[in-house]
Amino acid sequence: MDTRSTVSKLIAQREPRHALPQALYSHPDVYQQDLDQLWHKDWIFAGHTFEIEKQGQYISLQIGEYPVAVVRGADGQIRALHNSCRHRGSKVCPEAKGKVAKLVCPYHKWTFELDGRLLFAGNMGDDFDKSEYGLKPVHCEIVESYIYVCVATIAPDFSVFKNAVTPFLAPHILDDCKVAFESNLIEKGNWKLVFENNRECYHCDGTHPELMNSFVENLSVAGVGGADDPELAAHWDRCEAAGMPSRLVMGKDGRFRITRIPLSSGAVSYTMDGKPAVNGRLDNSGEADIGALLYFNYPSTWNHFLGDHALSFRVLPLGPNETLVTTKWIVKKTAQEGVDYDLARLTKVWLATNDQDRTLVEGAQVGVNSPAYEPGPFSSKAENGVCQFDDWYCDIMQTRLNDTIKLKSVG
Repeated sequence: MDTRSTVSKLIAQREPRHALPQALYSHPDVYQQDLDQLWHKDWIFAGHTFEIEKQGQYISLQIGEYPVAVVRGADGQIRALHNSCRHRGSKVCPEAKGKVAKLVCPYHKWTFELDGRLLFAGNMGDDFDKSEYGLKPVHCEIVESYIYVCVATIAPDFSVFKNAVTPFLAPHILDDCKVAFESNLIEKGNWKLVFENNRECYHCDGTHPELMNSFVENLSVAGVGGADDPELAAHWDRCEAAGMPSRLVMGKDGRFRITRIPLSSGAVSYTMDGKPAVNGRLDNSGEADIGALLYFNYPSTWNHFLGDHALSFRVLPLGPNETLVTTKWIVKKTAQEGVDYDLARLTKVWLATNDQDRTLVEGAQVGVNSPAYEPGPFSSKAENGVCQFDDWYCDIMQTRLNDTIKLKSVG
């Protein structure tokens, strides 16, 4: 039996409203199919445009088996390129971020223009045609500073997500922002455990004392309640009257959701006292309490936007039981550390929360790997979000595993 069929049968074993079978969290064959069917075919969040504002600035990331570089060209355009030299495959952009005049392979100094064209290749002979050996392009789309890339030959439609998220993000004026701080955590757990943990707050009261000073889980994010909740409806009405779209919008296939929720009484930011961490605002709404805008887009990102700052989170799988989680604290470009914000105060809540989540994910992975593990039922009150994520994963994987027409990734 081929691997696709094997993984399809494993997914079919999942009971409704239950966690996934053990192999789906740990088996190398499942991990490979996750890469082939999702990470190598879908739009993956790479970073923000304001991280590479200048000509020659780049960021690099590893999407499954594909190293990718995102570069600001001499023409000001942002492009994504396969980060693999056309000579013998060495990474042309070896660092996570940098700034260069040209893209120069560190191995044999093949030199590429910032748009990927090969400019120089020494000792290759008179009959060598440079035009045939430029860096291969990667699909690249931008929405309100968010750079998404797709390594597949044929990329899925991006317009539905772009059209949905743009009205929510536009009022936060992200083009006028910068990264105040970035953290990178390697969690020893499967990427699905990382996202499952994010999609529920059943664990929050007992695990996240810093976050719970301001955050209040709202079940509308999982599609429960919403307009039936008078407090939430009033929050939506107030924010929308100030020009801040707030009511829940979701993709038909469950891949993305966007909504704005209220924080705890008196809190307007993720700080220990709920007060702003940054002087000034990311929006011009005039509404002092916009709560938190939440949006996630499977499989690679979730995000929080507040009145004074924002946080973007990126998930990248490193192996069956290893995941990189990158968090960026976003503030106004003009905000000065030590003047407009104290970095420790700005980052305290989510540095603590991320580390607590890492511990939970790693403990879950150890337990899931046990021969005694048996998938348990989800709470109908507190785990609808995580159930929705697992439903989405199983549905899309079954569709793609059993589809005879493959979206073949670029070789």
